[in-house]
Amino acid sequence: MNKKTLFIVVVAVLLVIFAAGTTFYYAMGGDPAPKVAAIDRTALIRVHSPTIGKAEAPVVVVEFIDPACETCAIFYSRVKEIMAANPDRIRLVLRYAPFHTGSDKVVAVLEAARKQGKFWPALEALLASQAVWSPNHMPQVSLVWKQLEGLGLDLEKVRVDMAAPEIARVIAQDLDDARKLNVTMTPEYFVNGKPLPSFGFDELKTLIDEALAETKRR
Repeated sequence: MNKKTLFIVVVAVLLVIFAAGTTFYYAMGGDPAPKVAAIDRTALIRVHSPTIGKAEAPVVVVEFIDPACETCAIFYSRVKEIMAANPDRIRLVLRYAPFHTGSDKVVAVLEAARKQGKFWPALEALLASQAVWSPNHMPQVSLVWKQLEGLGLDLEKVRVDMAAPEIARVIAQDLDDARKLNVTMTPEYFVNGKPLPSFGFDELKTLIDEALAETKRR
């Protein structure tokens, strides 16, 4: 057998092995995303993650958010409406996925506001005024400060704290977890560890409703 023939045989064998492995994998169930979320719970929620809602709430919604993402701003208020309609039954956990260039600096502002106990008011103020400080989907930190006035924040301290190394580590960790969970766009949601089967608010609400119904049956 010459080298060319040997090479063709080796490639053919490898292709057969790959095909068999792929067939077995899918035969064992599901697409890759749910399996990633199911087996890597540590990447889903971190101790540093901002949360709202009762700690023992039976339904946990994890959202990967980019404060400069227009859809994130729209979905955030609607998720809060679902939470209000189901008091004490849903906990929202935020993870950062600042995919827009410069959005990581806005996240740093939010984390610095968090040091003053003003994370949620700051987040809601920035989501509500997103068009002002992120014109044409280009986040500009210099434009966020005015949007944070009136929240009782020491803005000079926020400017200093946003450069803290621990904030950079939080952002890096969240981005690393986003990659592990195959999060490529925002907002992305996981409800009790299950990812959205397809993107859309109706799909998200259905997933939350199913989780609520399931926990009621327990």
